[in-house]
Amino acid sequence: MGELLGLGVTHYPGLSGRPGRDASFFVEHALRNPALPDNLRTPEGWPEPMRKEWADDQGTAAVEVHRQALIKNLREARQALDAFDPDFVLVWGDDQYENFTEDIIPPFCVLAYDSVDIRPWSGESPAFGGNIWNEPEDKTFTVKVHQEAAKYLARGLLEAGIDVSYAYQPLHKPLGHAFINTVLFLDWDRKGFPYPILPVAVNCYGSRVISFKGFRGEPTAEPDPPGPSPKRCFEMGAVTGRLLAESPWRVALIASSSWSHANLASKNYYLYPDIESDRKLLKALKEGDYEVWKNRPPSAIEESGQQELLNWFPLIGAMSELGRRVNRTEWVESWVNNSPKCFAYFNP
Repeated sequence: MGELLGLGVTHYPGLSGRPGRDASFFVEHALRNPALPDNLRTPEGWPEPMRKEWADDQGTAAVEVHRQALIKNLREARQALDAFDPDFVLVWGDDQYENFTEDIIPPFCVLAYDSVDIRPWSGESPAFGGNIWNEPEDKTFTVKVHQEAAKYLARGLLEAGIDVSYAYQPLHKPLGHAFINTVLFLDWDRKGFPYPILPVAVNCYGSRVISFKGFRGEPTAEPDPPGPSPKRCFEMGAVTGRLLAESPWRVALIASSSWSHANLASKNYYLYPDIESDRKLLKALKEGDYEVWKNRPPSAIEESGQQELLNWFPLIGAMSELGRRVNRTEWVESWVNNSPKCFAYFNP
C-alpha cells in the first residue's frame, strides 16, 4: 500500500525576483482601474491592515517581511519532503495560458511526460522581476516526470468516472510556471531536486483563461466557459488519494498556489485580496470541516479572486478521502502584495 504526504505551498512568481521590488507594482496598477470608487483611490479609504502595510514606504518593508516568511516556509516544506523521501511528487498546478491556449483547454490534464528541459530565465517560461539566484539566461533544468505513475493515475481516474485528459508531450510550453516554480522554490538552496514529479494541470482560470490572458481588470472579450467546480476538483482529489493509497509508491501530494489574488478579486475592485473569505477557508481547513471546501460555490471563487485555490481542492479532497486532518498550517498574510499564502502539512 502507498504512503502519502500532503503539502500546500505557493508558486508566487515574484519570489524569483531580486529583493527591493515594492508593492506599488500591484497597487498602482489597481489604482488605474477607472471603475475604482473615489474613496479607494487613497490609503485613507483602504482597510486598516492594508494601510499599515503600505505605511510611508509604499509597502516596501512589508514586502520584504512577506518574502522572508515565504523563503523560511519553503525551506521547511523541503525538509518535510526530504524526511518523507517520496518516490515522486504529484503537483496540482494551474496553466495560465501557457501550455494550453486556444487549441485546447482541458478541465484536468495528467502530464504523462518522460522528462522536460526548462529554461526559466530565457523567456520560455514566465519569470517575474529577474532571478535571485543569479543564474544565467541559458540555465537549463531537467525535470523528470514519473510516467508510469501518470499513466496509472489517468487510467484510474477515467475508470472511476473522472473525465481527465492526459498528454505525453507538451504543446506550447514545457511546463506552466505553477509546476516550474514549485520545483525551483522547493530547491531554494539549490542542492538539487531529486524527485520525479507528476504534474496535474487544473483549469483554474475558467472564464478568464483566454479572454483574460493574465491581465488585470475585466476581460476584454466574451468570458470563456467555466473551469471545473470546487466540488469536482475535490472529487478528483478524493479519487486520486484513494488510487495512490492503493499503489506501491510513496507519494507527496502538493497543492501549489497562493490564495485570493487582488488582481482577480472583482468584489474588491482588484485593489486587495479577499482576506475574509480566505480566513474562513483556513478555519475550515484547520478544523477539518472539509464540507465547507467541497461546497464552495464557483461564483464565490471568481468574486473572491480565489481561482488558483482550485489547486488546493484536490489536496483537501484526497485528505478527506483518507480521513486525514492537517497537522500544521503557516499563514502568510498580505494586503498589498497581491495575495496571502498558506503552507500546510498533512503528515503520513
